[in-house]
Amino acid sequence: MNRGGVITSARATFSRLSGGRSAGVNGTARAGLVLVGFLVVFAIVGPIVAPNDPYTSDFARGVTPEHLPIGPSAEFWLGTDRLFRDVFARLAAGARVSLVIGIASTVIATVIGSIVGMLAGWYEGRWLDTVLMRAVDVGLAFPFLLIVMALGAALERTTAATIFLTLGFTGWLGIARIVRSKTLQVRSLDYVLAAQSLGQSTPRILLRHVLPNISGPIVVIGTILVAQMILAESVLSYLGAGIAPPTPTWGHMLFEGQDYLGAAPWITAAPGVAILLSVLGFNLLGEGLRDALDPRKS
Repeated sequence: MNRGGVITSARATFSRLSGGRSAGVNGTARAGLVLVGFLVVFAIVGPIVAPNDPYTSDFARGVTPEHLPIGPSAEFWLGTDRLFRDVFARLAAGARVSLVIGIASTVIATVIGSIVGMLAGWYEGRWLDTVLMRAVDVGLAFPFLLIVMALGAALERTTAATIFLTLGFTGWLGIARIVRSKTLQVRSLDYVLAAQSLGQSTPRILLRHVLPNISGPIVVIGTILVAQMILAESVLSYLGAGIAPPTPTWGHMLFEGQDYLGAAPWITAAPGVAILLSVLGFNLLGEGLRDALDPRKS
């Protein structure tokens, strides 16, 4: 595909997302953009405007562990947790952690899955395709979170870097299968056959002709995968296999507040709603992109 074709495709996609198509797709994409945009702004601005430090408890002012957590107020916008730390400040700090881990792990998984999928699709029926796809089948036979928890348990101390590396290097399997399928469709097109007849190398053909034409599904999968990675990180933190305390994470905040569901429901409600809206936002955005990039619905 030449540069003019790429530009035309990009303009068509923007037109579909901005109102050039059905109201349903437009509304889905806009809702996803609003939620994702709010998450990004909250992750950037939240820790700056938070009135208190996310790591500092209120014991210094005479509050003792025997007291119940402090409810929402002008000083503590979302109340405090069981250690009397500001829930809003910890929620904002956790947003940064979730967003960084979600995006970084998705980038790693998408790059690996795209490379494996394109190679397997290009060399369909050959030994490389067989080896790569059997490795994918073996990986998909094990539950994703179980693999991540096993790798996390093998580490002495888990950090944000170890979590997104672990998620990234274990989350590419599904992408590889989809990219392989799309590569099989593209490799038989006329312009790819013409490039082969002109003697262009396989890496050049894959990068210049195959990848641009399968980039749409990759973007959609990657957008939805961010939501899965955020959810996976939250589950790991809740189960104690995520980032080690005292770093605030939404999953660990849920775990710490589960004993106070009746007396202080804001402790679990805040991270629970944050996880829900984040996952919903990326899923809606991915659904909107999928419909906008589908030529059958144009």
